[in-house]
Amino acid sequence: MNRVLSVVIFVVVSIGAAILLMPEQKQSISYTVASPEEGPLSLNRYCPPGFSQDDEGNCFFESMYANYTSIQGSGLGGLKDGLPEIRDGFNAKVIDLGRFLFFDPILSKDGVMSCATCHDPKKGFSDGIDRSFGVHGEKVARSSPSLWNVGFLDRLFWDARSNSLEEQAEGPLFAADEMGNSPEVLLKDMNANSTYSRLFIEAFEGRDGDMIELDQIVHALTAFQSTLVSFNSRYDQYALGYHEALNKNEIEGLNLFRSFVARCSECHTPPLFTNKQTAVIGTPITQGLPYDVGAEETYKEPTMRGAFKVPTLRNIAKSAPYMHAGQFSKLRDAVEFYNKGRGHAVPKDQTVRVHWHIWEPNLKQNEIDRLVDFLGTLTDESFMPKTPVQVPSGLAMVSSDEFQSKMMNKQTGKPQIAQSVVTTGKR
Repeated sequence: MNRVLSVVIFVVVSIGAAILLMPEQKQSISYTVASPEEGPLSLNRYCPPGFSQDDEGNCFFESMYANYTSIQGSGLGGLKDGLPEIRDGFNAKVIDLGRFLFFDPILSKDGVMSCATCHDPKKGFSDGIDRSFGVHGEKVARSSPSLWNVGFLDRLFWDARSNSLEEQAEGPLFAADEMGNSPEVLLKDMNANSTYSRLFIEAFEGRDGDMIELDQIVHALTAFQSTLVSFNSRYDQYALGYHEALNKNEIEGLNLFRSFVARCSECHTPPLFTNKQTAVIGTPITQGLPYDVGAEETYKEPTMRGAFKVPTLRNIAKSAPYMHAGQFSKLRDAVEFYNKGRGHAVPKDQTVRVHWHIWEPNLKQNEIDRLVDFLGTLTDESFMPKTPVQVPSGLAMVSSDEFQSKMMNKQTGKPQIAQSVVTTGKR
């Protein structure tokens, strides 16, 4: 066989439709550096769960959705619709190197935060606050988007300004108000680390020279992020034939979600639960902040004023608060926003073209509750990557809670002062 599929993955993928994962099942993730593991750190030569492996050690995504087709390969449609193309084919060792890099504060200025600080696995690969803190204790303009299924996306950031994960990775790394590093300092620190030097040689066999290069760093980060897949939720089990996976209220919510009344699925289209486009929905501004023009700046197009990427709803119950600047702290409030009327929250001094899908569905309160019930069925963390016990730099890993607490107290020890500060950094 060209691809060797591990027993665990085979079982999960093959009978996933018949397995009911307990909705309260939680992953155990530690952010405290324990005593070093025996022996030197090494890279895993096997693919992550959900991926098969060829003879060269390259990893390819496997899913029961591969049994279905999709119009023009777009991955948009009904319950039994195929997925669009994913970024896969990365080597298993490169993926594991990316995992270490993702959790390692060495990537940031002064080693104070990592990618995982703002994209915390425990919080839907977001960070649980309205707008993320940067290295200087100031908040950036937008929230931290979830990374689940990011390998399927062809536009990144809320304003869709990046068209590759490699390009996206360099944004926060070198933004002065986010991770605050520079290519020169990053490469100096990485090449001075003997463990990383050894691991990069192991991951990139046959490379020219012994020095770690920036393109190798972002390639490894891309490889890891592309394996963050979530397709074994109770919704998926229902969609793939196990109809007892959802209860009566959840099925009612699904029917509303797909109806021409609520029209949720016209933008949050299964199976990705995003159409990968941008849309103007007329979200309210955060008090004290200027109006965010969104994708207008990216495309230099006035009709895109206030447009933002349609986010996936996968693991949405884990990634509060919601919208591009965390305007809604509760999922129900975010759903109810769409029920309050087209353009009702647009500032009076702004002229925007609200997307034609946004209208006034006039849902009853119990119908809003059913939609929220259904959204809870999209939770699936069964392929959650393992958090390293330690990282190659030897630095202590920094959780989102630890970092936020530190940053909030950095401004004279008063959280409300730090909360009021905002920079121009955009995600």
